[in-house]
Amino acid sequence: MKILQINASARREGANSTKLANAIVERLRQRHPDAALTLRDLAVQPVRVLDETALGAVFTPAEQRTPAQAAIVAEYDALIAEVQAHDVIVLGVPMYNFGVPVQLKAWIDAIARAGVTFRYTDNGPEGLIKGKRVYLALARGGLYRDQPHDSQVPYLKTVLGFLGLTDLRFIYAEGLNMGPEAAAQGFAQAEADLNAALA
Repeated sequence: MKILQINASARREGANSTKLANAIVERLRQRHPDAALTLRDLAVQPVRVLDETALGAVFTPAEQRTPAQAAIVAEYDALIAEVQAHDVIVLGVPMYNFGVPVQLKAWIDAIARAGVTFRYTDNGPEGLIKGKRVYLALARGGLYRDQPHDSQVPYLKTVLGFLGLTDLRFIYAEGLNMGPEAAAQGFAQAEADLNAALA
C-alpha cells in the first residue's frame, strides 16, 4: 500500500487537522506495516495558485511553452503523478471561514486537468483517478456536521468525485474551540468515525 498524506492547514505546527490526519495514517500503518508514506505539507510546500499565468501555461501546447510555462506545468504534472501513484490519500482539512483552506484549493486546481484527471464524454464528465480510497480529516472549531452551513463536505464530495475519487471516508473532529470538554468529545467522535471507516 502507498499512502499520500496531504496536510492542508496554513499552520506548520499544532494544527488539529494535521493531528487527525497523522492519527489516520498511524492506524493505517498499524494494519499495513509495509505501507509506504509520502507526506506533502502544503504550508511548507505551497502549490502555485492557478492564476492567469498558470492558466496560460496549462492551455499552451507543450511545444509552444516558454521555459517558465514549462516549469509551471511540470509542477502540476508532478502533483498529478503523485496522486496517481498512491493507493490511499489522507487529507487533513481545517475549516477556514466555512470553506477549505486556499492551500488545499490550490492543490485541487493543480490536479484537476481536462484529459488527464477527468474528461468529458457523450454521457457527461468522467473522473479518471479511480480505484483509490480517500480519508478526509475534518477539524472544525464549531459544530457543522450534517448542517446546512457545512459547505466543505458538499464541495469536497463534488470536486473529488468529479475526478473519480468516490470512495470517501469523512472523519470529523468538531467543537474544538468550544472548550476542553467539547474538544475532548470532538476527538472522541473522530476516533469513532475512524473505527467505522476502517471497519
